[in-house]
Amino acid sequence: MNTPHTAPEGRPPHRLDPAGGCPHADNARLLAQGAVTPVLLPGDVEGMAVLGHDALRDFLSHPEVAKGAHHFTALAEGRIPEGWPLRTFATVQGMTTADDADHRRLRSLVSKAFTPRRIEELRPRVTALTATLLDGLAEAARAGDGVADLRRHFALPLPLGVICELLGVDGTHQERLHHLSSQIVATDLGPEQVVAANRELVGLLVAIAADKAAAPGDDLISALIAARDEGGDRLAQPELIGTLVLLVIAGHETTMNLVTNAVRALCAHPEQLAHVREGRADWGDVVEETLRWDSPVSYFPFRYPVRDLTVDGTLIPRGTPVLAGYSAAGRDPKAYGPDADRFDVTRGQTVKHLSLGHGPHFCLGAPLARMEATLALEALFTRFPDLGLAVPEAELTRHASFVGNSVRALPVRLG
Repeated sequence: MNTPHTAPEGRPPHRLDPAGGCPHADNARLLAQGAVTPVLLPGDVEGMAVLGHDALRDFLSHPEVAKGAHHFTALAEGRIPEGWPLRTFATVQGMTTADDADHRRLRSLVSKAFTPRRIEELRPRVTALTATLLDGLAEAARAGDGVADLRRHFALPLPLGVICELLGVDGTHQERLHHLSSQIVATDLGPEQVVAANRELVGLLVAIAADKAAAPGDDLISALIAARDEGGDRLAQPELIGTLVLLVIAGHETTMNLVTNAVRALCAHPEQLAHVREGRADWGDVVEETLRWDSPVSYFPFRYPVRDLTVDGTLIPRGTPVLAGYSAAGRDPKAYGPDADRFDVTRGQTVKHLSLGHGPHFCLGAPLARMEATLALEALFTRFPDLGLAVPEAELTRHASFVGNSVRALPVRLG
């Protein structure tokens, strides 16, 4: 499994570290060589990553790039084992693995829960939950000699609580759902752990859906079940469960990383926080610059060319699993200039980034994530204006994944 590989056009493949780590140094090195790079995925599965901003934008919306797992050549040929850590990303049945009419059908069923009107209706609830969690953060700091894990006590329970409330999931399931979600996103687990986590998550969601079918409520799961039962063929059971897997994971993991990364960035760049306080930028600017500068997702799996495709001069063979390199694209000097590595909230929200996707698979929950993060950051730094990291940035332990991009814990002093 460790035999050397020769990448297309002679460029050596970049071996993605299953344990994750900070991606930015590798991204800069790879970008200097080109916008597209061959990669080795876990198990020495050969793939590609599109890293350059313009190349990624065009690739994400290319009509001959698909998401359906049957386009994944190695999977179709039986060369991807059941316990492969990225298999769920390829095979889960839902919007992220559907194309064309199926994708439009599945997306339309969920989109009603994420309309601007519905998101605005959630604002009071998000505001109230934020205030409650800040009370809990303060209590955790008092119990911890002035130090509290902001990720555990604030960045995690806020989006997890909101998405579970939107879905209609009882609070007693939230901790287990997060634990299982984090294992799905991790890329450093062994095959037995991967299989066990997937089976338990699916089993838990099947049980939750069964409870909702027996006692429907005013929530998204009940609405999806009704769509399945009314049309008969509108939403098959595997699609229902796959959609719930997607909504639970994407509905909180990414926003958790976004809030965590924004707090880290502001603590490391107090002059940028001063810009906000002095009115030269607003909290929406902080959110957008964090999305660009330290994307919550580093490499997102998968897309597959349906024919041999040349992207920015590099051939990507048909059926190759391709990662979207969001963290690299956000710091591409060709898109953002020579200071692309600089965190600068005064760039303004007119600076476009790709961290929430592009094209037909643009993140459906983007308005909710933006609203949650904006409210959370404003409330956090208003209540605790002297908040700072309790340990140096370099000592923070990175998330064990090359998919998600953040740290495992964020110990802070509230001041």
